[in-house]
Amino acid sequence: MGVRKVAVIGGGPGGLYAAALLKRLDPRRDITVWERNAPDDTFGFGVVLSDETLGGIEHADPQVYRALQREFVRWDDIDIVHRGRTLTSGGHGFAALGRRTLLRILHERCRSLGVRLNFRTQAPPAAELAATHDLVIAADGVHSLTRAAHADVFGPRVTTHRCRYIWLAADFAFDAFRFEIAETGHGVVQLHGYPYARAESGSRADGAAAPDGASTVIVEMREDVWRRAGLDRCDERESADWCAKVFADALGGRPLRSDNSAWIAFRTVVNERWSHGRTVLLGDAAHTAHFSIGSGTKLAVEDALALAACLEEHPALPDALAAYEAERQPVVASTQRAARASLEWFEDLAEYVGQPSRRFAFNLLTRSRRVTHDNLRLRDADFVAAVEEEAGVPAGTPPMFTPFRLGGLTLRNRVVVSPMDMYSADGDGTPGDFHLVHLGARALGGAGLVLTEMVCVSPEGRITPGCTGLYKPEHETAWRRVTDFVHAQAPGTAVGVQLGHSGRKGSTRLMWEGIDQPLPDGNWPLVAASALPYRPGVNQIPHALTEPELTDIRDEFVRSAQSAARAGFDLLELHCAHGYLLSGFLSPLTNRRTDAYGGDLTARLRFPLEVFDAVRAVWPADRPMTVRISATDWAEGGTTAEDAVEIARAFAAHGAAAIDVSTGQVVPDERPDYGRSYQTPFADRIRNRLGVPVITVGAVSSWDDVNSLILAGRADLCALARPHLYDPHWTLHAAAEQNYTGPGAPWPLPYRAGSRTPPTGRTDAPKPRLTLG
Repeated sequence: MGVRKVAVIGGGPGGLYAAALLKRLDPRRDITVWERNAPDDTFGFGVVLSDETLGGIEHADPQVYRALQREFVRWDDIDIVHRGRTLTSGGHGFAALGRRTLLRILHERCRSLGVRLNFRTQAPPAAELAATHDLVIAADGVHSLTRAAHADVFGPRVTTHRCRYIWLAADFAFDAFRFEIAETGHGVVQLHGYPYARAESGSRADGAAAPDGASTVIVEMREDVWRRAGLDRCDERESADWCAKVFADALGGRPLRSDNSAWIAFRTVVNERWSHGRTVLLGDAAHTAHFSIGSGTKLAVEDALALAACLEEHPALPDALAAYEAERQPVVASTQRAARASLEWFEDLAEYVGQPSRRFAFNLLTRSRRVTHDNLRLRDADFVAAVEEEAGVPAGTPPMFTPFRLGGLTLRNRVVVSPMDMYSADGDGTPGDFHLVHLGARALGGAGLVLTEMVCVSPEGRITPGCTGLYKPEHETAWRRVTDFVHAQAPGTAVGVQLGHSGRKGSTRLMWEGIDQPLPDGNWPLVAASALPYRPGVNQIPHALTEPELTDIRDEFVRSAQSAARAGFDLLELHCAHGYLLSGFLSPLTNRRTDAYGGDLTARLRFPLEVFDAVRAVWPADRPMTVRISATDWAEGGTTAEDAVEIARAFAAHGAAAIDVSTGQVVPDERPDYGRSYQTPFADRIRNRLGVPVITVGAVSSWDDVNSLILAGRADLCALARPHLYDPHWTLHAAAEQNYTGPGAPWPLPYRAGSRTPPTGRTDAPKPRLTLG
């Protein structure tokens, strides 16, 4: 029989559209929607839908699509108002309509199909409905009672964020999507506005005429700014008046109106599972995404489309619901990552307002990482060219191929080959032919800076028996072979050494034999800030270093640095990340000392700074030093993003030329928030708060990403690891793909004949020469 009787809890766009689709696919279905509010009660004013979503609606229900199309307001431009200057970027393509209009269209469609709509009626609990229905769709919103009642199954995680916002409306239509920044005496306040009703046919949310159209206006600010402004003590009318006064120029002196509007802190909802027996979550009940990327209603409608399709394709309900989750969860996760990047950008808006106006605008437009340099150039080439000109990027030069000065060292481009442990040294830490070929190939490949793997300062400081070192004369000789090759065969490429000590993460097998697993035999004793094993019961308990032993290790770093200088390295990076020895002093999860080297952050910084100072004292003054840090432990009670800013501040004050910003790998129970360029926000925060040069690393994989991050001012250099394993000539190929032939990416003379993308077989058919009637 399949799904015949369906209950829908919640009469928002997602629930209504799911009901309409399921009834249209099978008119025999008995479908009831319960909505506790009146038909025209709603939150917000306008709704934005993408062309992709509209295409899905058009394919699934042309009648709904035509009704929507008649009401849509479309626009291509985004206006960004920054310090009195309006910058416009075109080619974006939006469509919006009033939320009440959308609900009216869906109400009419449901009624015409025979769906029962129960308004002002609280739905019975999902468990009760599941006893009498084949399917229960819980579309009951961000505060879902269904999700709460079955939290043990759905596994929800709800995160409340740092800004307050309010939905308001203006009785005129903006010309474009508008972002406006106001720097008030209380702090930075932003306006997000867009038209949702045309001037010639607009109607207000309350049904009255609006001859000038209508626009949604969302005003947002950090919680501390909201409180300093006294808005926590204002009622609805006072709040609307305050916002209208702050943005009087944007509104042309017009008032703002509200509709049961309240100041809200956005909540991100994530669920491990979306279904439980016959009950399935949809829309905000399953997930939320910040309004700054306009995705809430879009995601709910797409959920409805996917659920209906899966029920059609899979006769068995468990299979259909499993297919729905499998299809939608990755899409939603990607959207939520983009939305989180966007909302966090606005949370930290005060750190960007000092940027030049065009860079600020570019940074805003690319904040979610879904709009990129190349994508924006296709939409509005003149806008991107103006941003590049303001930033001093020469015409015809991608931002990634502009030079950068790091202390006394000038890099010809912004690409760094990130340190990658190769575990391929001989048993005593000596680099061999593999390292010469590995690093030499990547130097020939065009990167501005090539960094070695972590080079260990002692035999006991190795991670594995395959790790390289700089604690024997033969190590220095072997590394000199590598630097000589780079300087002779890839002139203009700098080569740097990363020095470190494994700490409690040492004496383990080669990565491909069992990462972080102790050696089957021949283990050496480990040392650390505190006697805490990396994995209790698996890795050995390290010895907590005494103060005299700290001095000995500091001196090992000094001797290795002196050796590195003689070996001809251009730059030295001190490894204070990923849970190795110096990182172990920085994190409160791994440093439980009660002496001068443990306790608060200042004390935890003491030994890493002592090592840095000692190394800086012997490292040549004209060669820069950088420091790699883990900007978060991704674990409760560990290093936070704010801690990372202070760690970076301390190293910069002691002479670090740049901070190489990574994250995690400090404790095994971490929960990283993986995604595209997922570590860049930590680097961004350090750079824009402290004015310190940063290297960003982590899932930066395309040249478009590099161009975007550099031009937006989120990073100064981009370190890439896996892309360089895939393609040693990644940088040169990036230049070829962008038709760049300038000084930022010169091809080695023996390779110059291959500097153009190889031709492929012809795939286009000859076009007709004549068309005869």
